[in-house]
Amino acid sequence: MNTLKYELRDYKVLLRNVPSMVVTIFVLSVVCMNLMAGKELYSSKYFCINSGLALSWISFLCMDCICKRFGAKAAVKISILAMMINVVTVGVFKLLSMTPGHWAAYYSAPDASSAQIVNSGLNSTFGSAWYIVLGSAVAMFLSSVVNSYTNEFIGKMTDKGTYGNFALRSFISTALGQWVDNFVFSAMVSHVFFGWNWAQVLICATTSMLIELVAEAVFSPIGFKVSRNWEQNGIGQEYINAIS
Repeated sequence: MNTLKYELRDYKVLLRNVPSMVVTIFVLSVVCMNLMAGKELYSSKYFCINSGLALSWISFLCMDCICKRFGAKAAVKISILAMMINVVTVGVFKLLSMTPGHWAAYYSAPDASSAQIVNSGLNSTFGSAWYIVLGSAVAMFLSSVVNSYTNEFIGKMTDKGTYGNFALRSFISTALGQWVDNFVFSAMVSHVFFGWNWAQVLICATTSMLIELVAEAVFSPIGFKVSRNWEQNGIGQEYINAIS
């Protein structure tokens, strides 16, 4: 009970100190990437790209910024918060998709049968299956732990406050974290429910990680400037003092 009370107090202090804009972007990226993951961009026997890849790197960049200033535990806690909000959001979407009524696209369909197919398709898209939500939640939790603690470990060994050091800790931790995220989701969902073999799981986890890593590398200078600004302006000092 004392541990629970401590963690709740820690959460309150953390949420007061991490800039709300970053938390908002983090949460939105998680919700949107899970929604957009339902749209396939390209697929072959051993390679698959979904639209969620265009957004998933954002949550990892946010995690790296938070980890550098507030530590790995704080980054994992914000990740859990984002994951919980995503689960609630999906639950709301599921309930609303079960209500009667038509989507706007229903009225632009050429005929009644097509309109019904469109409506059913949209309800299915927003009312995600339970195994997708579960797989996504487990994958995100494990990947956030791997990413954050790897980032913190490398930072303690090499960080000198330069962009090069930020990039080193971010790229390595993101590569590991993204691979774990993709592998766990593919193993729990694609392998079990969609019939993927293990070669497809491994190849997809690796290729998706490389795509996401490139995206983060492009935008990592922004992440470095954000975390550097927090340090220079003493943002989050209350939380840092509390855990010291």
